[in-house]
Amino acid sequence: MTESFRALVVNTTEQGFTMGIGWLTQRDLPPGDVLIQVAYAAVNYKDALVCSADGKVARTFPLIPGLECAGVVVASTDPRYQPGDRVMASDGGHTMGVSRHGGFSEFVRVPGEFLSPLPAEIGFTQALALSAGITTGVALRQLEQHGLTPQRGPVLVTGATGGIGSLAVSLLAQRGYTVAASTGKSDADDYLRQLGASEILRREETTAQSARPLEAERWAGSIDMVGGATLAYLLRTTQRGGAIAAVGVAGGATFQTTVYPFILRGITVVGIDLPSVPLKVQQEVWNEIIAERSRLGGVEATVTEVTLEDLPNVTKAVLLGQTRGRVLVKIGELFP
Repeated sequence: MTESFRALVVNTTEQGFTMGIGWLTQRDLPPGDVLIQVAYAAVNYKDALVCSADGKVARTFPLIPGLECAGVVVASTDPRYQPGDRVMASDGGHTMGVSRHGGFSEFVRVPGEFLSPLPAEIGFTQALALSAGITTGVALRQLEQHGLTPQRGPVLVTGATGGIGSLAVSLLAQRGYTVAASTGKSDADDYLRQLGASEILRREETTAQSARPLEAERWAGSIDMVGGATLAYLLRTTQRGGAIAAVGVAGGATFQTTVYPFILRGITVVGIDLPSVPLKVQQEVWNEIIAERSRLGGVEATVTEVTLEDLPNVTKAVLLGQTRGRVLVKIGELFP
């Protein structure tokens, strides 16, 4: 292993919040069974919060952000993994990149339980593009447990041009659902239709205020990345007995509603907290996504590559909703 390596480090000092590229050594890494040379890391909304002075997500400083990454095993005391193995590392955002050093680094050390082996036919970028589907798959499982089927009617994905939203559109369409997608990007229609959306809604429609507690029933279910006024809209327009998977908060943490969607239509809101989902269940969902990868249309088109040096600006853009699809950080220069 090289004597020193680069990583994005966030910290708080007497002067305030800082973020920048730093040089570290192996001694700076936390304990763990497996040392990985990182090829790529994904940029999630939670990563962007960690990289923000106002995010209040990081639980320790200094910290290397990065909830998930992929690379090659360099050293291992876990018998399941040997040097040269290609793996993806994540614990669903529970500790990695939040309370222990994460993947925005040329090297990362983690427990073996954080790892998923990559099939030989799957590249690092494809793996991390697909890994957004873990949250989507967990959300869809929850909706289906509450009675959602393709026959019930259309499913709305809000914030559909984001990394998770894009995979949600593709996965739902592949599994036979009629998918509607909402977005604030006027130039995203072709992109969303390529992923499988049959109807596009403008953000203005899903964030409009209404004095009515209930409106016409439209959606059998929804996967919501936005929260705020959009979640209030979904409660007003979901069909009787329908369910909403609340995943994100990009549009705000508070919203106004009444009890009527719950007591007159029996609407269910299911919160999707991936860190609380057992790693075994996450692995099951990941295996399903891998098995379906050839049928998930347009996944490669969702990927944008950036560098470690780009991350300060990229994470700001993520918080402002200015990115599209899955943003990946190319970290290891030795990897294609």
